[in-house]
Amino acid sequence: MDRLALLLATGLARGAIFALFALSLVLIWRAARIVNFAQGAMALVATYVAFAVTGFTGSYWMGLAAGVISGAAIGFAVERGVMRYAPRDNPMSGVIVAIGLVMVLQSLLGILFGQQYQPMRAPFDDTPIVIGGMPLLSPYDLFVLVVALVVMVGLAILFARTSLGLQLRASAFAPEVSRVLGVRVGRMVTIGWMLSAAVAALAAMLLVPTELGLNPHSTDVLFVYAFTVAVIGGLDSPAGALLGGLLVGVAMTLVTGYLGSTVAPIGVLVLLVAVLLVKPGGIFSMREARSA
Repeated sequence: MDRLALLLATGLARGAIFALFALSLVLIWRAARIVNFAQGAMALVATYVAFAVTGFTGSYWMGLAAGVISGAAIGFAVERGVMRYAPRDNPMSGVIVAIGLVMVLQSLLGILFGQQYQPMRAPFDDTPIVIGGMPLLSPYDLFVLVVALVVMVGLAILFARTSLGLQLRASAFAPEVSRVLGVRVGRMVTIGWMLSAAVAALAAMLLVPTELGLNPHSTDVLFVYAFTVAVIGGLDSPAGALLGGLLVGVAMTLVTGYLGSTVAPIGVLVLLVAVLLVKPGGIFSMREARSA
């Protein structure tokens, strides 16, 4: 029973990170109708910035802030300098450009920092807290859950309660009508990229301290799992990203804890195939609502 409680708690913390990164994929899909395969590499560049700032200042919090800000800046640069010029008549063109960007960014990181893993310290202890003789979440896991919750609530308020959020939603769902109404759709797309990249950078910075460390491929697996989460929940659904992330995180942790780490990817693949067979648009797909 103790083992099950620990695995469930750990799975929730890991799932929150998956949910954040999946939410970043949902944001960019809603803003630009593209699955950004460069999201992991872009987040990794921001994580290296955070790592460098933390090492220079000795402050984790300054590094975290620098990582989020640089993530937004990278999103701005990629959208304005690369993706805006990708041909729009073929949806595969953006995917190909993104894959090429992954290769460029990972190669540059390897040249600048090397391929070895560099430890990235967490701001809190990662030893599980024992309550009633039962090990539960560690202080760092609690920190991850709180940060993920605050970001998700903040984004929900942004899109539901603010003028900027309304313009972002209108630009994503009805760009031509939005232009007629005076909305600067191009600017809204850029802001969508910046928000998406900043959230992805935050997710990567939360994950890296729990892994082997930081290297040019640290976010590869994160992207794969988060993409799975986004597909399971529905690429149009922020709620699907949240619930799908928690589901995949708990499922992965349970499978790893009881059957071994090599079985976990197979379990996630089975879950993905099952969802696609039952509901190809994702469990919380909003396709019908959009076409109404």
